[in-house]
Amino acid sequence: MTSVVKFVWNIEDTEVITEVPVAGSTGSVAERTRLAKADAGEQAWRAWGPYVSERAWGTVREDYSEHGTAWDYFPHDHARSRAYRWNEDGMAGICDDRQTFCFALALWNGKDPILKERMFGLGGDGGNHGEDAKEYWWYQDSTPTHSWMRWRYHYPQAEFPYDQLVRVNAERGRDETEYELVDTGVFDDDRYWAVTVDYAKASPTDLCMVITVANRGDEEARLHVLPTLWFRNTWAWRLPGRDQIPTLTGDGDRLVGQHGDLGQLVLQGDGAPTTLLCDNDSNAERLWGLPGRTPYPKDGINDHVVAGADTVNPDGVGTKGALQYVLDVPAHGQAEIRLRLSLTAPPPAVGPAPRLDLAADFDTTVAARRAEADDFFADLIPRGASRDEAAVARQAIAGLMWGKQFYHFDVAQWLRGDPGSAPPAGRRFGRNSAWSHMNSFDVISMPDPWEYPWYAAWDLAFHCVTIARVDPGFAKQQLLLLLREWYLHPNGQIPAYEWAFGDVNPPVHAWAALKVFEIDGGRDVDFLARVMHKLLLNFTWWVNRKDAGGNNVFEGGFLGLDNVGPFDRSAALPVAGVLEQSDGTGWMAMYALNLLDMALTLAVRDPTYADIATKFFEHFTYIAAAAYEQGLWDDEDSFFYDVLRLPDGSKVPLRVRSVVGLLPLAATTTLSSATLARLPELAARLRWFLTNKPEYADVIGARRLAGDGRQQRLLSMVGPDQLVRVLARMLDEDEFLSPYGLRTLSRRHHDEPFTVSLGGQDFTVGYEPAESTSGLFGGNSNWRGPIWMPTNFLLISAVRDFAGFFGDDLLVEYPTRSGAKHTLTEVADDLSRRLIALFVPDAWGRRPIYGACELFQTHPDWKDLVAFPEYFHGDNGAGLGAWHQTGWTALVVDLILTLHRD
Repeated sequence: MTSVVKFVWNIEDTEVITEVPVAGSTGSVAERTRLAKADAGEQAWRAWGPYVSERAWGTVREDYSEHGTAWDYFPHDHARSRAYRWNEDGMAGICDDRQTFCFALALWNGKDPILKERMFGLGGDGGNHGEDAKEYWWYQDSTPTHSWMRWRYHYPQAEFPYDQLVRVNAERGRDETEYELVDTGVFDDDRYWAVTVDYAKASPTDLCMVITVANRGDEEARLHVLPTLWFRNTWAWRLPGRDQIPTLTGDGDRLVGQHGDLGQLVLQGDGAPTTLLCDNDSNAERLWGLPGRTPYPKDGINDHVVAGADTVNPDGVGTKGALQYVLDVPAHGQAEIRLRLSLTAPPPAVGPAPRLDLAADFDTTVAARRAEADDFFADLIPRGASRDEAAVARQAIAGLMWGKQFYHFDVAQWLRGDPGSAPPAGRRFGRNSAWSHMNSFDVISMPDPWEYPWYAAWDLAFHCVTIARVDPGFAKQQLLLLLREWYLHPNGQIPAYEWAFGDVNPPVHAWAALKVFEIDGGRDVDFLARVMHKLLLNFTWWVNRKDAGGNNVFEGGFLGLDNVGPFDRSAALPVAGVLEQSDGTGWMAMYALNLLDMALTLAVRDPTYADIATKFFEHFTYIAAAAYEQGLWDDEDSFFYDVLRLPDGSKVPLRVRSVVGLLPLAATTTLSSATLARLPELAARLRWFLTNKPEYADVIGARRLAGDGRQQRLLSMVGPDQLVRVLARMLDEDEFLSPYGLRTLSRRHHDEPFTVSLGGQDFTVGYEPAESTSGLFGGNSNWRGPIWMPTNFLLISAVRDFAGFFGDDLLVEYPTRSGAKHTLTEVADDLSRRLIALFVPDAWGRRPIYGACELFQTHPDWKDLVAFPEYFHGDNGAGLGAWHQTGWTALVVDLILTLHRD
């Protein structure tokens, strides 16, 4: 018998975000102690976390189709009925770091055709601007050990408009905006549930949970809440030694699990819930018209709750179970459910399961973990930050922490198929067939858990810079992970992302490692050495594979910048020739300097690294000089361009003023006289170069005295003269400078699009400040005008590096033609403020990221829930692309901390 609980109290105002103290506190010692114990291997505080993706359907791992049509092969409609092969998904989900078990939230408003067990959205072929989630949820809080977490979701009380979202988006073209859930009217008159889940760890494997559901409507409403526990299916694939099936058993107000590797697991709830059990196995009859392994398949709970079907096991046993609560909540009222999930015994755990405390100890744990989280963030965020900035920083970190996902992908097994389920023969030569060495079984920081529920190499590097601010141990582990032999290709290539591991992401791993090393205090030279040893292989891969002419200018392909050029830079060129790229060359010049800096640091302890330092010093000079010799620099335009080199030796400059031409600014570092005195071999080599190869003086010749009286020498792909000229472009409000940061394409191309004719075709690039209007390279992101956080962050960092060399002696006009002169530090600070301004309320109380959406801008229940979109409108700052915490957007944290540095 399903229990119905009626709640009779009302609320007027409910808390929207965790309180953000701005003053420092010593209470963060508790969280830092947990981190230290986790790093030392004493207590596994990171063992349980929010490692369950919001979407596993439509991913490459689950795609066994002949032609790689992932979205079609495993659509959303299959997800409730089909057992996943490689990982799981769910709402507000948590699991252990091997994803042996999963816990997540399911909801039903009594009107939807299915339970709300996972987030809905459109695949890459369904949205008019590519894949797009059509739900509203937020990661509000998380400490780095996940000792305290908060998640928030807004669920319509009317029937969820699945079909309408699919239909209307299909009718819209690329020149139209996306049709979003808020556009359907289901949130009108506040007819929705505000669902909050709080997590607090009593120990690494003992988790207290509070689910709060608030009825925002004017009438009493009923909500089914189904906290769900299940075991990941490892038994259906017929692998040797993995056929043992765990069990979940219903026992009054709790579920008791037995797993051969994990032990005994108990989920206990307060009140009088109904236990519902089925099996985490595919419903073969529904999906394929075939008999299944069990009469109670994965969608058994769904069918029972929604349609009253006899699809839950009457014996109360299975591998997937839920505690069903049926809550009748008055208008403007709220209800609360307490749960506790605990690992109560190691294997074989044959004894009876103990009862879990949901009273005094529960309250003490929740209160303590929340207070410790407040103290932790109060110590992290500078006093000079405003309350709004502090709240943004805390929620951005929460998004990064919730973006850590369990990632399992044995590529060789995937290519050959499981016993009894051989994939099409074409797979042996198709996607990722050259990556059979890869075998992932790790928790990895993802760009976001819905649109990008898989790692991307250059995204991850940026994530780690911000993660290092709160958990440097995890940041270092992540950077090292992608360099391990089961990730790094034997030829030295770092895998890009699962859609195509062989694609080429920008080489930012070394840059990120140096940033993390610095943030961590600059002491862990063993980490730096481990990173450098593997990056030597990767650097060599770049030199051998992406310098077709052997002339020290590089290609690289799309390099993460999607449609930035007039044609797809990863596809075959429209004419015979080689595309020599200013960004590829700039990235490699930066890479050489990063490895030089690593070698200089390591040479303090081990003089043998001095040889490596001289190697990368020389390689940098060759790359930097080649950019000018090979025509990437246009002296008349004062800008770097890509150049198409034709077989007859002629060159076609692609005069698109884009971020491609700004990235060479990032290739800069400074050598001090103290460093040269410590490494006489490097000093001698530098003197030899200046004497015998004076043509390189422009990239290694600039010198000045620092404030301490020591001489400094600038190594830069952009010399002092070129620097001022490029900055004049970058800081021009008619070109790159917007009120909210730097655009990826000059606004001049709005009225003056660039067009080039090649092979009888015209290729055009025009300024597009919002979503892409073409399908070039997927069409779901746009680098032709919007503001992107990673490139902004790199360019701001470069300006700060130049400021470190020139000090206050170099003043530039900012903005260009304003007549106002500023130091480079002042420029970097103001660029940071512009980016931070995307997220904080302006003078009218509006956050630019929310554009013209009044619900998000003015409604008290929505306006302080901050999203961290993938990129931003180039003119008004509205959030675009992946909406639910693209990880690199959390770089705003570093901007806030640096801007308010003491």
